[in-house]
Amino acid sequence: MIVGWDIGGVNTKVACVGRGRVRSALSRPYELQRDSAGLVPLLVDLARAAAADAPEAHAVTMTAELSQMFRTKREGVAWVLDAVEAAFPASRICVYCVDGRFIGPDDARRQPLRVAAANWSATARIVAERHPDAILIDVGTTTTDIVPIVQGRVAAVGRTDPERLVSGELVYTGAVRTPTEAIAGHVPLRGELAGVSAEGFALAADVHVWRGDLAPSEYSAPTPDGRPASRPFCGERLARVVCADCELLDERAITAIADALAAAQVARIAQAVVRVRARAPRLGCAVVAGIGAFLAAAAARAAGLEVASLAEELGPAAARSAPAAAVALLLDQVLG
Repeated sequence: MIVGWDIGGVNTKVACVGRGRVRSALSRPYELQRDSAGLVPLLVDLARAAAADAPEAHAVTMTAELSQMFRTKREGVAWVLDAVEAAFPASRICVYCVDGRFIGPDDARRQPLRVAAANWSATARIVAERHPDAILIDVGTTTTDIVPIVQGRVAAVGRTDPERLVSGELVYTGAVRTPTEAIAGHVPLRGELAGVSAEGFALAADVHVWRGDLAPSEYSAPTPDGRPASRPFCGERLARVVCADCELLDERAITAIADALAAAQVARIAQAVVRVRARAPRLGCAVVAGIGAFLAAAAARAAGLEVASLAEELGPAAARSAPAAAVALLLDQVLG
């Protein structure tokens, strides 16, 4: 048994792999900056919940080093690895590098940029084994990874987050945490276009729960107003986007706002997909993953690509926690 971890600043994911198959995968919201002491017990609890009994090794990838809790990525990488070693003191820890190799925690502390935010690379390498010519589109709660795969090789231009933002392979829009004002500047209102308030009134999750693409249980971020994640309250928050409320707007008006925001998200991702594909124009298939796979699929089709679902190949839970499942599968191959 190999246990894979994708430790982020707002979500932590775990997957257990045995004999080349994903046995379980879980994700839990956890904001590192709000509860820095909670990571060690969270790791222990998640390992127990995933039935990770006496694993041969733990495979670790992370994005938590970007948390504002840390002044540098070096500090963040070291802090995360300290927590993993404290949670599993008797276990073998293997840290995934962006070049596809695994190194020990001490080497990772000395070379933090090799392991910082390398989770997309793990998912892409697993996808490349099944789809040698494709574009991976993984839409998570916060960001979207767009990774070209050519002749079985991960052909990404960027390796670090800044490089990937420049190349278009990292897009800061996700299915849950993105504020609506970061999605679109205007939305329809009574036959006109209204400017969007920049007050953090609503998130992408409000859009997608209202439209039925996410369940309320998948609203994994704190709601902006502290009220429930149910559809009626999502509608109330969406009305606030134009400084209205549920007495001023009916369901039809709220739906028009939600549809416009969803369309803007799809368009932004599709634009990035087109840009990435321009470097490998013969790629005709997108492999979609993540909690926002529905956004990835719509963007892929808008960009003229056929769609394959990682959920159909690894299972829905593994596809939603794809980097954790991927690092476990990769280490399982290494250790044979």
